[in-house]
Amino acid sequence: MRVDLFDFDLPDERIALRPAEPRDSARLLVVNPHAESRPHAESVFSDHRVGDLPSFLRAGDALVFNDTKVIPAQLEGIRHRDGAGGQQVSATLHMRVGPSRWKAFAKPGKRIKEGDRIAFGHSAESCFLGSLDATVEEKGEAGEVTLAFDLSGPALDEAIAAVGHIPLPPYIAAKRPEDERDRADYQTIYAREEGAVAAPTAGLHFTPALFEALDRAGIERHFVTLHVGAGTFLPVKADDTNDHKMHLESGTVSAEIAARLNAVKARGGRIVCVGTTSLRLIESAAEEGGEIRGWSGATGIFITPGYRFKAVDMLMTNFHLPRSTLFMLVSAFAGFETMHAAYKHAISTGYRFYSYGDASLLFRKDK
Repeated sequence: MRVDLFDFDLPDERIALRPAEPRDSARLLVVNPHAESRPHAESVFSDHRVGDLPSFLRAGDALVFNDTKVIPAQLEGIRHRDGAGGQQVSATLHMRVGPSRWKAFAKPGKRIKEGDRIAFGHSAESCFLGSLDATVEEKGEAGEVTLAFDLSGPALDEAIAAVGHIPLPPYIAAKRPEDERDRADYQTIYAREEGAVAAPTAGLHFTPALFEALDRAGIERHFVTLHVGAGTFLPVKADDTNDHKMHLESGTVSAEIAARLNAVKARGGRIVCVGTTSLRLIESAAEEGGEIRGWSGATGIFITPGYRFKAVDMLMTNFHLPRSTLFMLVSAFAGFETMHAAYKHAISTGYRFYSYGDASLLFRKDK
């Protein structure tokens, strides 16, 4: 499909720079493509709050959360080559490929070469902040590099935590700097497995009080892990979706969780993914017949209209960028025309967009 079919105009003031307080007070747009065909002509769109979520689910349904934890993966440093003086560079880690090696997006990418040494924790204006040195082991396309750090394992993790910054999405970072508040705001309350560069933002809306309400309603909670990479923020540069290549992200669905989710489906419950990351992981782990298997690896699944969903019944997600792979995904899930109309409704009625913005709850079109 043509990428420009997924474009829309978004006023700048609709981009949220801070999350709602409390988190579950954010708005929730419920989108049900089947509503108009039902008795009493229910509206396809209805406006609510995230705290109302239990009223749209049934006892026996299962919410699937991504428990990845955001690390301070934005690094600043000085590049050195052949003993010469350095140039300031930035690197955003996006996927770990070994105890001491990370793939990263580097800027300025064109000036970086294989064999360069980068001393992170240094800048042209600041004194020494920490010890984290790396060699550019490999250079790929679009500024992607593989960094081989001098440290490894837990020692490397500690150094990244000391030197790094939370990599706020570009549409927020362009408007304000990252601050200490973001260290808490840009993390779900159930984050556990370190490794993400970006938060699974639909999960940012959940609070202990909302979890208690879901428990009372008989809604199950299950956790999978997909380490969200910086590729989620990259624009689609191709003119046709067939020419776009997704960056890989690593994830795991345990055999135990797979069995529990299969049991939910067998008794008539619905699988409700919280966020596109958990949906992409569950769909990667699902067989054609809908059975979910234990799964671990890297997924580059790219979901566009025409994709046949195998396991996921409902999706809770934030509002996404124009021409983005995630807007393509929700268009595949709830319908191309439905989602264009839903976003038009959201913009006209003041919903807040992107990572710190409001949420939507989508019913699958073909269910």
